[in-house]
Parts: sequence; structure tokens; C-alpha cells
Amino acid sequence: MGATPYLYLAPAVVLFTLFVAAPIGYTAYLSLRRVKFSGLGLGKKSRTEIFVGLDNYRAALGDGEFWAGWLRVLGYAAMVLTLMLGLALLFALLLDSARVRLPRFSRIAIFLPYAVPGVVATLLWGFLYLPSLSPIHAALHAVGVDGVNLLSPSTVVFSMVNVAVWGGTGFNMLVLYTQLRAVPRDYYEAARIDGAGELAIALRIKVPMLAPALVLTTVFSIIATMQVFTEPTTLRSISNSVSSTWSPLMNVYGDAFVTGDLYSASATSLVIALIALVPSLGFLRLVRRRAFGEER
Repeated sequence: MGATPYLYLAPAVVLFTLFVAAPIGYTAYLSLRRVKFSGLGLGKKSRTEIFVGLDNYRAALGDGEFWAGWLRVLGYAAMVLTLMLGLALLFALLLDSARVRLPRFSRIAIFLPYAVPGVVATLLWGFLYLPSLSPIHAALHAVGVDGVNLLSPSTVVFSMVNVAVWGGTGFNMLVLYTQLRAVPRDYYEAARIDGAGELAIALRIKVPMLAPALVLTTVFSIIATMQVFTEPTTLRSISNSVSSTWSPLMNVYGDAFVTGDLYSASATSLVIALIALVPSLGFLRLVRRRAFGEER
């Protein structure tokens, strides 16, 4: 074999090093440093980069607004994961049913919102939420419901959840549907011969077969929702209900591009990455423990 396998791996290793490992390493380097200014203000100030160890991490972990943002994100993530993955599973099962009509059109219609960029989708829904433009408010008024502001502090999180679910359900549905299409049809025919209906087939055959795909989509969705940034940042331009620190990543953006403190932003971003890994690894561990327990 010689060096042939390494030649095949070389492009992936080089790209991973340049665009993943090197940026992470540089971020870790910046997170341990800080700029120190010296001078009495009478002349030119001296700007020196110094090593501060874990001071930036202590500042990030001691920021109350940082943890308040995490509480908001956890509530947002709980709603998004439940609705998005539940709808994705429901749509995948319906599309795989023998009685479905226009399956190709239905798949495209459900998947299409995923193809819309997140900023565009959020702006689209943001304008639909505005009372002066929204057909949603007109429909609520027609049924006698008035005074509902979809961008108020108490409802804006639900508006963000709607945008995320609308945009992400199609992708997860496609992953689950693809897994379903790989299941041999003989299983379904045998179940029908034994008298099982479509609901029993879905619950006792299709859903268990979807377990690997459900784990995959859940882990990816947990990581994505923990790092929510597009929806609150975009809605903030049309609503005062969203603060500049609504999510932890908005904290990083403010430090890096508003105040220019790349060192604090680097430390906070690494803290966010580590925290986002906790529920993902916890979910994988729970699934593995349950799977091994059932095997025993």
C-alpha cells in the first residue's frame, strides 16, 4: 500500500488543519492574552499584548448577562428541538406512507424553506410579524383577537422558534425520509399480512429503524440551537425586545466587533463551544447506555 492512503487523506487533512484546527488554535492563543496600554495620556500611548492566563475565562464565566443569555437559549432550544424534530419525524412517516399523494411535490414543499438563507428567512418573518404589515394580525383581528404583538418581550422568543422550526424541519425530514427509504419493503408487507395497520407499522417498525438517524439529527440540532445567532440578531433590527446580549454568541459579536476586544471574545467563544458540547455528549451517552442496557 505504501503512501497511497496518506495521499488520499492529505487534502482532507490540509483543509481541516487550515480551516478548523488552525483557527481554533489561534483563538485559544488569543484567549490567554490581553492588550495593555501604558502612558499618562500626554503623548502617544504604548500598546502591548501581554499573557494573562485564564483571566479572560474568569471574566466570561463571571458575567451575569452571559448566563442569562444561556437561560434564554435553553428555553428556546427546548421548544425548537421538540417541535422541529417532532414535525420532521411526522412528515417523514407521512411521506413514506403508501397512501401519500404527490410525494415529490410534498418533499420539495417541506424541504424548500431550508434552502432560504437564515437572514432572509428571519427578515421575511420579521416583516410578517409587524402589526402594520402582517397578514397574521389581520387574521387574528378577523377572529376577534386583538392586541397581540408578536415582537413584544413576552412573545419574541416564540417568533424566533417559529423561524427556526420553519427553516430546519425540511432538512431533518429529508434525513429521516432517506433512512426510511433504505428499509426493505418486505418488513412492511410481512406486517400487513399479520394484520398490522399503517399506524402500528410506523410505531413498531419504522420508528425503531429510524433510531440512528434520529440520534444524528438530534445531536446536530442540539449543537445548532445552542449557537443561535441569526434569528435574534436579525430581529433586533426591527424590534427593541431583543437585547444585544440575547444569546451568548451575540456577546461574542459585541466584544469582537463593537468594543474590539478580540481576547475576551476568543475566551467566550471557547466557553460557548465547551458548554454546547455538554448536552450533545450527554445525549449520546444516554442513548449508548440505553442501547447497551437493552442488549443485555
